[in-house]
Amino acid sequence: MNSIRRGIVGLVGRTPMIRLNRMSEDTGCEILAKGEFASAGGSVKDRAALYLIRDAEKKGLKPGGTIVEGTAGNTGIGLAHLCLAMGYKCVIFMPNTQSQEKMECLTTLGAEVRAVPAVPLTDENNYNHQAKRYADGIENAIWTNQFDNTANTLAHIETTGPEIWEETGGKVDAVVFGSGSAGTIAGAGIYLKEKKKDVQVVLADPDGSMLYNYFKHGKLERTGTGSITEGIGQGRLTNNFKQAPLDDAMNIPDTDAVNMTFRLLHEEGLFVGASSGLNVAAAVRVAKMMGPGHTIVTALCDGGQRYYNKLFSREELKTRGLLDCIPKEYQVSLH
Repeated sequence: MNSIRRGIVGLVGRTPMIRLNRMSEDTGCEILAKGEFASAGGSVKDRAALYLIRDAEKKGLKPGGTIVEGTAGNTGIGLAHLCLAMGYKCVIFMPNTQSQEKMECLTTLGAEVRAVPAVPLTDENNYNHQAKRYADGIENAIWTNQFDNTANTLAHIETTGPEIWEETGGKVDAVVFGSGSAGTIAGAGIYLKEKKKDVQVVLADPDGSMLYNYFKHGKLERTGTGSITEGIGQGRLTNNFKQAPLDDAMNIPDTDAVNMTFRLLHEEGLFVGASSGLNVAAAVRVAKMMGPGHTIVTALCDGGQRYYNKLFSREELKTRGLLDCIPKEYQVSLH
């Protein structure tokens, strides 16, 4: 009976740890990844979503109330799933640059989706500011504020970190994650550093983000112009990111992230999104830096189905100058 999950809430976390065989053999390291696509709502953001709702309840959200969030997609999907199961309404504000698949998924899950123009956080019409104003204006509603609400980090201190420790038997030398709200890298990093102080916590940062330059040079300056990845990369220091015990940071260009995404598909059979490709590309780089015999853990953040018309579009990749980074024999997966 202990193996029975109690509803969709019981499906959050406890995802499988997957050995990436080809990447491990190529580097002489154990390169492992948490299969977050196996979580309740199909992504790593389900963990944060559950803890954000629990935090909202502690703050006074009553049954039948409304959860409001600004999200590039996956946190919203996790919230929408859980709100259905837990009896809450869900309103999601998101940039209109996000994949159509994510928006349609949210609508199917009963969320009210408000797609707004993508503008910087300094603009009062940024999707996060609009989410807060909306929640403040209606009764029995909470803006969950995933970026600065450290319940997000707590989710990974209490779930992701312990899972990694237990599943590797404590034999983990480095963890490598991208950062959107930064809950994963902060929470897993905090927990694992407490268990083993010399565990290396490494940030994988896409083009268009400022976090790599901030860690390396102390300046919030963008590296590159933008990325095909969604939900990771930042132009500011979130409250969650400020807690992350980073040892190193790597800029992973889209060419590397997309190449690895298609390698994962054709060499490992894993159909995942570009943030997963970015994570694994960085993990391979860390493995080569550390040398054979080490164990590096990362995350496969979500499945590739959510990006079918973007990441797996020949025309889209050609427009972005990314087609040539995919081996010709792997381009059969494009439409």
